[in-house]
Amino acid sequence: MANNYTYFSETLINWYNRHKRNLPWRNTTNPYFIWLSEVILQQTRVNQGLPYYIKFTEAYPTVQDLAAAPEDEVLRLWQGLGYYSRARNMHHTAKQIVNEYGSKFPDNYSELLKLKGVGSYTAAAVAAFAYKEQVAVLDGNVFRVLARVFGISEDIAVPASRKTFQEQADKLVPAAEPDTYNQAVMEFGAIQCTPIMPDCLFCPLQQSCFAFTHGLVQELPVKSKAKAARPRYFHYLVFEWQGQYYMRKRLEGDIWQGLYDFYLHESIEKQLIPESLLSELNAAGIPVQAHHLLTPLKEYKHILSHQKITAKFYLIKLEEKLKPEVEQETRLALYDPEKIDELPKPVLISNYLKDAKILLHL
Repeated sequence: MANNYTYFSETLINWYNRHKRNLPWRNTTNPYFIWLSEVILQQTRVNQGLPYYIKFTEAYPTVQDLAAAPEDEVLRLWQGLGYYSRARNMHHTAKQIVNEYGSKFPDNYSELLKLKGVGSYTAAAVAAFAYKEQVAVLDGNVFRVLARVFGISEDIAVPASRKTFQEQADKLVPAAEPDTYNQAVMEFGAIQCTPIMPDCLFCPLQQSCFAFTHGLVQELPVKSKAKAARPRYFHYLVFEWQGQYYMRKRLEGDIWQGLYDFYLHESIEKQLIPESLLSELNAAGIPVQAHHLLTPLKEYKHILSHQKITAKFYLIKLEEKLKPEVEQETRLALYDPEKIDELPKPVLISNYLKDAKILLHL
């Protein structure tokens, strides 16, 4: 069996040396750059993540630079990547490395796991790629390759299955080239052993692949379906006063924490019931009439991993500025278009701002 493992790793390394993509984080052993790339590429395709990697390394060339940056600036740079908790954790971890580790990254898997937001995958990636530690990286691509080649039928969506895959993965990492091997198996899953229509005809592991020889390529890996996305209905009130707009920073406990949006009324039904909203606004001291709520610009849909958001925006021109106590109670503050462009915002909000031509001149 050991020979089979050696054949597997050597075959993948040879394949990788011929077919690998030239990506900037593969041309460095700097743990900061490697960590940055892994955080950005979590749940993100390479072609989408690459421009963000370049932006972040240019804006923050060292971990000290990232740690010293304001959170709003980090979130603004991250805008469009989604899963914003990654950015907040990344920012927190940079501060942790500066304050607790003297600005030097931990140099082994066990110590890397102690960093906030760093799980087993990221810790293994940094340990293997920066320090050549003999640890196995296990991401979605690796799950798929191992399931198919070795015929592992455990459900990869079930956390308990990770132990089986981790044990298999650990046996395959060669001591001499843990960095190259780990890059190879992930790259192989990304461009050769793909989820749909893998290139089995020209696969160097074809004859030793359990899934291919048993006609199970489309059945492996086994992955149970995720729960259906929960529908949510957002009604945004865009309060304008003399060319400025009221926005507020979203708090903890929901999506888009730390990003900016407008006054939000969420309903359980798709259609807005003006009466209920008007009483809410009047109680808050915001003067709005029923006719303001009849003509939203258009409907927007935004799909998150477990939520399906339908949003409508109502532009309301105020005749007078909100009173200070109302601003404090609602957490709303006035921003001009130039400042709004600098604020970190959900993509949904940015799309509205562009359509409404609020940011047209920027």
